[in-house]
Amino acid sequence: MELGQQKEQFSRAYVYAVTSVAGYSTSTPIVDDDSIDLGISGRQAVGKFRSPRLELQLKYTENPSWSGDHLHYALKLKNYVDLRGDDFIVPRILVVVVVPEDLNEWVLQSEKELTLRKCGYWLSLREYPETDNETNVTVQIPRTQQFTVTSLRDLMNKISGGSPL
Repeated sequence: MELGQQKEQFSRAYVYAVTSVAGYSTSTPIVDDDSIDLGISGRQAVGKFRSPRLELQLKYTENPSWSGDHLHYALKLKNYVDLRGDDFIVPRILVVVVVPEDLNEWVLQSEKELTLRKCGYWLSLREYPETDNETNVTVQIPRTQQFTVTSLRDLMNKISGGSPL
């Protein structure tokens, strides 16, 4: 397997781990023509809508660019266009997983623990503007928007309550 494929699979494993602990299920589109790599769904009803759903575009980086408390990520224009806007039935977010440069540091394992190294960050492009860029758009993801069990539950509760992300 090529290194890029390993990074992609590790990003999926990160999201699967968070999603399973949060109590949700995942689905994978057969064809990724709409910049959606994974779907997340739940059965709880804490708001006015049952069975909330969320769609994700997954990316990774081993060389994150930080400015203050924001991760800067150059997103391909197609992905930017596919993720932005407020006219989706199912909300969409970008999840960027930061991986260590050294492949041997991605996973630490012992009898007592399994640790996936580094962190994922999420961003909704719902209210982002159109762009004149031709190849990519650099988005800024607040460091506080880590993709964690708690943040995923909060996102799903917002969706269930009918609030925009």
